Amino acid sequence: MERVCVIGAGSSGIAACQVLAARKIPFDCYETGSEVGGNWRYENDNGMSSAYRSLHINTSRQVMEYACFPMSEAYPVYPSHVHIARYFDAFVDHFALRPSIAFRTEVTGVAKTPAGRWEVTARKRDGGSTTTTTYDAVLVANGHHWKPRMPEPALPGADSFDGIQMHSHHYRTPDPFAGARVMVLGIGNSACDIAVETSRVSARTFLTMRRGAHILPKFLFGIPTDHLTGSWLARAPLAVQARGLALLLRLSRGRLSSYGLPEPHHGVLSAHPTISDELLSRLGHGDISITPMITALDGGAAVLEDGTRQDIDAVIYCTGYEISFPFLSKDLIDPSDNAVSLYHRVVSPSHRGLYFIGLVQPLGAIMPLAEAQSHWVADLIEGRCALPSQASMHREITAYRTRTARRYVASTRHTIQVDARSHLQELRAERLRTAVPRHQTSLTPGVR
Repeated sequence: MERVCVIGAGSSGIAACQVLAARKIPFDCYETGSEVGGNWRYENDNGMSSAYRSLHINTSRQVMEYACFPMSEAYPVYPSHVHIARYFDAFVDHFALRPSIAFRTEVTGVAKTPAGRWEVTARKRDGGSTTTTTYDAVLVANGHHWKPRMPEPALPGADSFDGIQMHSHHYRTPDPFAGARVMVLGIGNSACDIAVETSRVSARTFLTMRRGAHILPKFLFGIPTDHLTGSWLARAPLAVQARGLALLLRLSRGRLSSYGLPEPHHGVLSAHPTISDELLSRLGHGDISITPMITALDGGAAVLEDGTRQDIDAVIYCTGYEISFPFLSKDLIDPSDNAVSLYHRVVSPSHRGLYFIGLVQPLGAIMPLAEAQSHWVADLIEGRCALPSQASMHREITAYRTRTARRYVASTRHTIQVDARSHLQELRAERLRTAVPRHQTSLTPGVR
């Protein structure tokens, strides 16, 4: 029986642990922090969580939950980070996974041996011991929302700006911005949440962005918006889906330009969605002001694209994240510009036994995708499924990139974009197509 290493005990890592445990595949999991939950653990002592105090999920609990462990129906439709952390704790305890997780242990290196196995070096935090263990497979689940991406190049004048500059990764509460003039750069989910929240305590809050975005509510006509993924609309051709959703948005909230926002030049399904119930009302109330794009900082002011200046006290950069694997050398995987070459977004085509769990940006939720990915990887580890040739895997990667470039706005945010429903179908089809005859039985229960 092969022994497996799982790196990270966030939402993807614990999904992998559960699948491996259910299959009775021996594994060790390493987690830098003291608890499970990764990004969803507020003030996680691993230093990598971007959760702010008011954070709620943007997908409904029914869409986010693991197939093998539904969320409590006592939870609200859109739970907070407190609920989600509690859910992850219950998940780990229900499946008795905690003893297999080495907490406060950081993986510092993963190297391939001449025999094709993997040496994993891990160090106990606070000056503890360092160990190196050999594994047959490594499942990387360290997340991709922990290394902030700042504007490159930096805004002219940023070095001499008189006020506060921070990335949204470090934002926790609006308290430091009480009475301040705050400029939020971005139009993603974090930007909208932070602009709304700071506008309640600031003297002025400004929102500036490079391009427009479609703003989706959490509910459409009383139904969680992401429940549309299970409707007839989700089974229609992509063009029909886009037109149908655009019509629903127009009927429910009108034109974005009516609120002062720039109209997006891309289709509603051509970018990762921005979910906000409050942004449009705060704009309508005048609590948030839209400005032209910021181009420079000058003393205590922002210089805008139209040449005007706006006095500000703080800039919050909601400019996304870099994919990073500090324990892997670039000859194993090179995440430059957030572009990673993985077969079906999971398998390294050049290095047997190296897998990545949850390294996707879904239209939907990562958790059920990570669970399904882990079942496929377990099939590969057990020999139930086989991989095609390297050439075939590289062709699939090229085809995925072509489809992604054709559909989505060109952005580092969309390099790992997937549609949740399509990705689940893709994984299921791959498992069926490549099943080894002697193991050709029904798929593992719990994968949907």
